[in-house]
Amino acid sequence: MTDLRDEPVAFEVLDSELVYRGRVWDVRSDTVRYRDGEIVRQYVDHPGAAAIVAMDEDERVLLIQQYRHPIRHRDWEIPAGLLDVAEESPLETARRELAEEVDLEAADWMPLVSIFTTPGGNDEVVHLFLARGLSPRADVHARSEEEADIRIEWVALTDAVTGVMEGRLRNGILATGVLAAAEHLRRSRA
Repeated sequence: MTDLRDEPVAFEVLDSELVYRGRVWDVRSDTVRYRDGEIVRQYVDHPGAAAIVAMDEDERVLLIQQYRHPIRHRDWEIPAGLLDVAEESPLETARRELAEEVDLEAADWMPLVSIFTTPGGNDEVVHLFLARGLSPRADVHARSEEEADIRIEWVALTDAVTGVMEGRLRNGILATGVLAAAEHLRRSRA
């Protein structure tokens, strides 16, 4: 089936309760009419995010490493940020986050993919972009908390793909981004 796709549905929400209001996201409990009955589901109500595969002229991708408390790791990621500015599109968020996290701007932007990160536990959608034509920004962004000690590495795209496939790089957004970028390059050369 070549046109297989996710199918949006709108079951009636009988009740929606805010269980917890957080600094970044909330937790909700919804009662939904489903088939002949009702189901109750709790989930993280997330604003969504944009992420960037920043690639230089040598086909190296920019990876960042920072501490993530829930997993107790300093994992490797690609630059990303929340869709938490009113009226800002995912592309505008991606531009802002590239500047804020790694002090870069890009001349060329291309949408790669959009993904549901954890559809059984949250409603987050991450929009991934390929950014090329990179240059440093004149102004350097002040960073705090986990971003204060971000480590930056330029890695050959093929090495990043290998790291994902060998299970050394396990961040889902990074994995999706570098695999999508590699496939984009493969298709553009075919």
